[in-house]
Amino acid sequence: MGLYLHPEISRIMKNFLKLYLFSLFFLSNFVIYAQGEDDENGNLQGNDAPNAPINSKLIILLIFGILLAFYAFKRNRKAIQ
Repeated sequence: MGLYLHPEISRIMKNFLKLYLFSLFFLSNFVIYAQGEDDENGNLQGNDAPNAPINSKLIILLIFGILLAFYAFKRNRKAIQ
């Protein structure tokens, strides 16, 4: 069973989608190419903090990922029945 929309609302939504996509592509240009200032060595990174390692917590991330998958599968299975 499909969703029925009045033709006028459908036209407005299509125009809004076109405007949204146009503004997304037009304005994303400014965000994508934005860069910070150079430091004295010409490095764009500056003095950022070092990257945080996740190697020590991979087992915990794996366990939570498996639990989340089982939860989503179980919830979806109940919704189908």
